[in-house]
Amino acid sequence: MWFLRRMLRIPWTAKNSNERVLNEGNKRRLLVRTIRKRQATFLGHVMRREKLEQLVTTGKLEGKRSRGRQREKITDGLATWLGPGRVTETLTAVEDRDLWREMIAKAYKQGT
Repeated sequence: MWFLRRMLRIPWTAKNSNERVLNEGNKRRLLVRTIRKRQATFLGHVMRREKLEQLVTTGKLEGKRSRGRQREKITDGLATWLGPGRVTETLTAVEDRDLWREMIAKAYKQGT
């Protein structure tokens, strides 16, 4: 927000919230979308390599699960971000690089 405050010449002593500064500058928050896009490109990179990292991200390792609440998987979060569909459809789309890039670009433009 500091760059937007500086551009709009809003002093720090003015008790404006970040939301108000964003509204004055006609800007939107892009951090979550940027993080999801980077996660999706990393997932595509990992899934195309058929090694240990692929097994870890898909959760196909043998062993005992830890106690307590399960952690959110990368694949589940990206499947909901990329649109309605199951995880298997998302993981099969990774193999086709052009299709994967189109899915990521479409989801990024929608801003979900």
